[in-house]
Amino acid sequence: MFEQLGLIGCGLMGGSFALALKRAGLVQRVVGYSKSPSTTDRARQLGVIDVEAPSALLAVAGADIVLLAVPVSATEATLKAIKHLITPQMLVMDVGSTKADVVMAAERALRDKVGSFVPAHPITGREVSGVEHAEADLYTGRQVILTPTERTLTAQLQRAEEVWTALGCRVTSMSPESHDAAFAAVSHLPHLLAFSLVNSITGQPHADTFLSLAGPGFRDFTRIAASDPKVWRDILLANREELLAQSSLFQQTLQRLEQAMREGNAQAIEDMLTLASETRAHWRMGAQRTSRHK
Repeated sequence: MFEQLGLIGCGLMGGSFALALKRAGLVQRVVGYSKSPSTTDRARQLGVIDVEAPSALLAVAGADIVLLAVPVSATEATLKAIKHLITPQMLVMDVGSTKADVVMAAERALRDKVGSFVPAHPITGREVSGVEHAEADLYTGRQVILTPTERTLTAQLQRAEEVWTALGCRVTSMSPESHDAAFAAVSHLPHLLAFSLVNSITGQPHADTFLSLAGPGFRDFTRIAASDPKVWRDILLANREELLAQSSLFQQTLQRLEQAMREGNAQAIEDMLTLASETRAHWRMGAQRTSRHK
């Protein structure tokens, strides 16, 4: 399908995309660039990329598909660096976890070339980062959200859908604003809570004792607190308005449960726990909601 992938960011997400394309026979050559030369060198040694590029611009030279796997805060600068080589025939995508800010950055950086850019968010990842952890199966069976705008070229949107589908992904589209509102609730808030819970425990005098007694519940709830701090710093700041709104709703719900506890209202507590338990029991990742509750 593609002659050359220009990969900007040879870490977990970018490296896995390159490996997945290679395994599926969808690309002939991968030219990669990372801010750290040692990362690019390691990616070549591992067979993730075929050629090391000394700059983002040279990674794009000759490419017909480009993937930006960089922090969302670096999107605008990266697109500016490669703008002059972007053509209407080139498919350019990102893998950022926020989309409204990415779209605005792309519009500022690319201007009349923004039609080639298809914002994408693959719903996958790991708590570890680095090209050493890249794997061809990272995207298999996962959902990918595309957030095209009115200026996105129809041909490039179709190509984006085709390539993600060929990698075994379920592809859906929505507006950047709807995306950010949804993921503030189901992704960004859970990370915020996990980070906060761990910090609330480690800040206590007997933290070491408490942590030594923690079991599977703590392990499962806090797994995402091991995520890359720099990546999540950028995400929390980029989507802070939607996230703060979700945090406020969460605090209201928590306060209602706390009030029922203070009052010793067993029925109210049970009702709230039942609602949560049944909702979670019927939830399936990637499935449309079929809640019994109104």
